[in-house]
Amino acid sequence: MAQMGRPRQFDRDQALTSAMHLFWENGYEATSLSQLKTELGISAPSFYAAFGSKEALFQETVALYLQRYGTVMECLWDAQLAPRVAIETALRASARMQCGPGHPKGCMVALGVMSAGAPDKALVTAGLTATRARNRNGLLACVRRGIEQGELASTTNPTALAAAFESFLVGLSTLARDGTSPENLDAAVTNILLLWDCARK
Repeated sequence: MAQMGRPRQFDRDQALTSAMHLFWENGYEATSLSQLKTELGISAPSFYAAFGSKEALFQETVALYLQRYGTVMECLWDAQLAPRVAIETALRASARMQCGPGHPKGCMVALGVMSAGAPDKALVTAGLTATRARNRNGLLACVRRGIEQGELASTTNPTALAAAFESFLVGLSTLARDGTSPENLDAAVTNILLLWDCARK
């Protein structure tokens, strides 16, 4: 008897990318098992053999997203960059990525958490929540460096200024999803950075 399971032509890496795009586009809750099986072109037994569960698959796609796209924020932790430059680089890179071709618009880190925000889904979205916290801390670290290095006034509220940049970062997802052009998003980055300039010493 032939052994049941994944078809021989099944490409797990390609399937993972397809699932990532589906979750990215629709969110965790709105993406059904039926959609996933159809998009990946596999049966229920094959799906469970390959990924275990919808929750496990989602977490794998989050890891893939962070590996491929989440690195745009790592410059926030580069001490060799001036703090304002680090923030500008991160925001412009994120805006470009969110409008880029070949994948859904917006940011999976922001959209994914909002699409599965119920308390019983906290473990499912833990990776996204941790990434948002890391981005928040990176922005805060840059503002604090700006104050310590005398670039920003000592009276600057670092938490408030960092929160303003984070709010803008999260808002980029909605704008990108709604079709705002890369040029307009880039211009918006230029304008949000005026907050930094206004806080200069």
